[in-house]
Amino acid sequence: MVAIVTGGSRGIGKSIVEELLKINYEVIVTARKESKETISLQKLFNNKIHFVPCDISKEDDRKKLFEYADKTFGKIDLLVNNAGVAPRERKDILEITPDDFDYLTDINLKGTFFVTQELTPLLIKNNQSRIVNISSMSAYTASVNRGEYCISKAGISMITKLFASRLAEYGVSVIEIRPGIIETDMTSKVKDKYEKLISEGLTPVARMGKPEDVAKCVSSVALGNFDFCTGTVIDCDGGFNVRRL
Repeated sequence: MVAIVTGGSRGIGKSIVEELLKINYEVIVTARKESKETISLQKLFNNKIHFVPCDISKEDDRKKLFEYADKTFGKIDLLVNNAGVAPRERKDILEITPDDFDYLTDINLKGTFFVTQELTPLLIKNNQSRIVNISSMSAYTASVNRGEYCISKAGISMITKLFASRLAEYGVSVIEIRPGIIETDMTSKVKDKYEKLISEGLTPVARMGKPEDVAKCVSSVALGNFDFCTGTVIDCDGGFNVRRL
């Protein structure tokens, strides 16, 4: 079984790669540059992990990723769209610039859409392939100091539905996983704020999530446990989605 994990060199992506390796997937890892963590995994798992430098916002990089996967394996069984960035600077929605908006949505939204489109021919070669899109609780939660991020994640929810509808006839299921507050580099600057909110009851599960919490959800999809589901959302958020009085 072969998987591609975009943005797989650190954080949630790295944990997803580790979980997939444990269940005997070969994994193509993409990122703009290789990390020490990826090199360590390559040494640990020998030929089970492959690194392809790829900025998913760039058409040439997406094509090179397709060519590598096609030449090396001829097909893929799982695509995990994990690559994404946070705003370079948190700004009120009345202050963000077109450049701020384009920087983030070119990667998070446009990149996700077109890397999926690019790799679809390799997914439909199987009787049952899977796509997992990593979105965020920000897909439905308004944060006015990072509106472009929220918009990008809401867009990934629609990308999930669109490809779920379009690819069902080929046996490709598409699942969206929505992480909540996860302890990563992306949240490190606001960790104290989030921990305070959680201690005050923001989430029923009284802790920040770990990257491996999200990775285990992906692993379950990769094992085929959700093959009768498509367009489905898995909330991995400590219960943030529960509305309580």
